[in-house]
Amino acid sequence: MIFFRMNPKLKALFSTLMITALLFGYADIYCPLEGYNFERLHVFLFNLCTGGTILLFYTKGGGKLTFDVMLFFLCSLAYALSAFLLLYPITILLSFVMAAVVEKMRIARFSLFPSDFFKRSVPVSAKFHQASLLCLSTGLVISTMVIVNNEYLGLVHLEKLQLDTFFLGFSFPLSLISLSVVFLMLDSSAALHAKDLSEICFWTITVGVMIFFLFILLQKFIPQIFVTSALFIAVVTVFYLYRIYGEKLQQKHFLSSGIGFLITTAVTGIIYIFFQMSPGYDPEQIKWLLRLHVFASLYGWNLCGLAVICRFNDFPIKLHSSRVIAVHWLTALILAPLGTFYPSFAFLATIGYAFITITLFFSSNQGKV
Repeated sequence: MIFFRMNPKLKALFSTLMITALLFGYADIYCPLEGYNFERLHVFLFNLCTGGTILLFYTKGGGKLTFDVMLFFLCSLAYALSAFLLLYPITILLSFVMAAVVEKMRIARFSLFPSDFFKRSVPVSAKFHQASLLCLSTGLVISTMVIVNNEYLGLVHLEKLQLDTFFLGFSFPLSLISLSVVFLMLDSSAALHAKDLSEICFWTITVGVMIFFLFILLQKFIPQIFVTSALFIAVVTVFYLYRIYGEKLQQKHFLSSGIGFLITTAVTGIIYIFFQMSPGYDPEQIKWLLRLHVFASLYGWNLCGLAVICRFNDFPIKLHSSRVIAVHWLTALILAPLGTFYPSFAFLATIGYAFITITLFFSSNQGKV
């Protein structure tokens, strides 16, 4: 896979969108607008507009702003705005355009049918990469189906069949492409000894996430615990393989930290399910846990993967890795969640997140780590 070297203008654009996304995460709390959900802009600007576009850049290689990547990016901005303004006919149209762009690039890079998933000779990193693209395109189509059902047809009635729930699913493609980078950086000779474990991790994570989402819709809590536990074991196994066999590069520090965030999301997810099963469950009382879960996933794990993809050819970059990682954990797990309850922490979280994002995107290369 060819990693690109992103130009400063694109770095400025994506870092600005990421910081703006965080601000919208607090807008519903401190600047509510009746009838509109700023959470959608919070999710879309990071996952779809920034993350989705970076995923296509990565797939295309070379770092040039090609027509199809630009089309996806512009459509994603319009998609985010139309979904926020409840202009669903526009959202539906744009989703099919975006899904077609993603599938065109996936087929060009891989194949129409994802037969590579079943070939042992295909590297696990390539499998995660194709799964990421497939997850993005199908996520767009499924979200459209939910819009049509909920807003126009009303054929299926499930309590959890909510549009915003499916919009959160746009974080899955970013998680999968980050895992692709993790396995790409495993030492090839050593990874051969762990081929079976790597394959098991791929199938457990990709299939497990789909099954878990189904159980959420059906509100089956016991199966959710079993699936989440399997996902937790798979992620811990990935961390073990990466620490043992991963190449000793500066990127390894950031991705290891990112996997730590991913493990945190697995743990908080299991705890949240147990709360849901307990007598007298009140969603308002454990809202803090859900917010911790979301921030650890969105601004912890996913940010690490995207940053490494964007700066891969620039490493080593001039920064103190341990200090940046420490600020990252402080911001994602403490300041950002507390910011949803206290305005002063929201301000500190924004400052901390801006520092992390700008440092990761703009630190000069050829420096000391």
